Amino acid sequence: MKKYECTACGFIYDPAKGHPGTGVQPGTAFEDIPEDWVCPLCGVGKDMFEPVN
Repeated sequence: MKKYECTACGFIYDPAKGHPGTGVQPGTAFEDIPEDWVCPLCGVGKDMFEPVN
């Protein structure tokens, strides 16, 4: 599973860790996160994330 980076603030979503603080359990692929999820640091939507190479 790929990591994704918020283009607004640089937060990295790591699917191995998930983000339990926002209800995303470890092992959740970015594509499987609900569409209304927002960056836990700056509040932008999923559309502001890009895959990390």
